[in-house]
Amino acid sequence: MTVKTNQVLQPKNKNQKPIVYDLYYKDSEQPLPVVIFAHGYKGFKDWGPWHLVAEAFANAEMCSIKFNFSHNGGTVEQPIDFPDLEAFAQNNYSIELDDLKRVIDFVETENGKSLPKASTISLIGHSRGGGVCLIKAEEDSRIDKVVGWASVCDFVPRFRPDTEDFQDWKKTGVTYIENTRTKQNLPHYFQFYEDFKANEERFTIKRAVKSLKKPLLILQGDADTSVVPAEAQALHRWSENGVLKMLPNADHVFGGSHPWTENTLPTDLKTVVDATIDFIK
Repeated sequence: MTVKTNQVLQPKNKNQKPIVYDLYYKDSEQPLPVVIFAHGYKGFKDWGPWHLVAEAFANAEMCSIKFNFSHNGGTVEQPIDFPDLEAFAQNNYSIELDDLKRVIDFVETENGKSLPKASTISLIGHSRGGGVCLIKAEEDSRIDKVVGWASVCDFVPRFRPDTEDFQDWKKTGVTYIENTRTKQNLPHYFQFYEDFKANEERFTIKRAVKSLKKPLLILQGDADTSVVPAEAQALHRWSENGVLKMLPNADHVFGGSHPWTENTLPTDLKTVVDATIDFIK
């Protein structure tokens, strides 16, 4: 198996930051399905058992790419910890969709060169990354299939403009949320909401899913308290090509945790990975 970790997509303009990514694949004379995995909010490509997920895809004769969104707080030198809080504060959905496009562009450009030749390109997104992948899959003709792992169905409820906290955020221009992993107070500038409002139609996941003409797989734990099962059910209801698989007693990360010291996938995550492989292949 070929494994290339902490590779870097360099920015093409001054507004972009580098994207750090990992590749996993087995050499093949035949074209391989390419799967691009997008992490969620406060996530990163090296979280928990994500490396075992990538290995499982490669062992199933796929080319697996997992990456850090450029403004997730990590850097090229420190892709796991979050030293770049200014980047985190400047992140928004426009940037994440642009990042995902840059990764897809890389697959297209390197198809059969530094990457195996691609037979298909599929997106897999966890949590907030699922919402980003659903929007991108609908608008990018190069994507063949999309998979949501505990995917959000709506960005609007995450803002709650009628609350005092939101009004304080608007007044001061910044709000903070604790990262329980690193014990940092992560800043969000109010531009995050302004960017959402300026692009609200594009960022409406319901619109994207209802317009999506490609196969969609929705995988959800019924014990998830971060993205509740009703969100998966809504995605399924909106989709004309959607398949919903609900996992009994599974949580938001399908049994994973960070750090992950085992050599095998947690049971629920293995179920998710196997279902994803069957769906894509």
